[in-house]
Amino acid sequence: MDIETLSLWGLFVSSVTSATILPGSSEAVFAAIVLEGSVSGLNVLIVATVGNTIGGISSLLMARVIPERKLPTKFSKQFLMKWGYWALLLSWVPIIGDALCLAAGWLRMNVLVCSVAILIGKFFRYLCLLLLLT
Repeated sequence: MDIETLSLWGLFVSSVTSATILPGSSEAVFAAIVLEGSVSGLNVLIVATVGNTIGGISSLLMARVIPERKLPTKFSKQFLMKWGYWALLLSWVPIIGDALCLAAGWLRMNVLVCSVAILIGKFFRYLCLLLLLT
């Protein structure tokens, strides 16, 4: 396996775990790969976005099986009730984003619409980071 493939796999794994309750720092891996310069910025953007979106969706899906007595945080529930699917554009924000994905799953929001909102939010986060680094 070449270095580009290994770098992208590492970024993918970091991106998935960063979007769950597991610890991770996909931004650091993303920045290291972009600054190293051997991998296309577009490839890095796509892999990070897809991985982070998969992580967010997995949190959303796992939350659908949370018993009713384990409510999401009051903030995330109220935020989602007020802003609806638009709130998930903030799924990239550390800590708050995880809570929003979990609350959306617990509230049984439409998975497809949630997935699109999560994808858009995460794409623009990594796009901004890419533009700052290049």
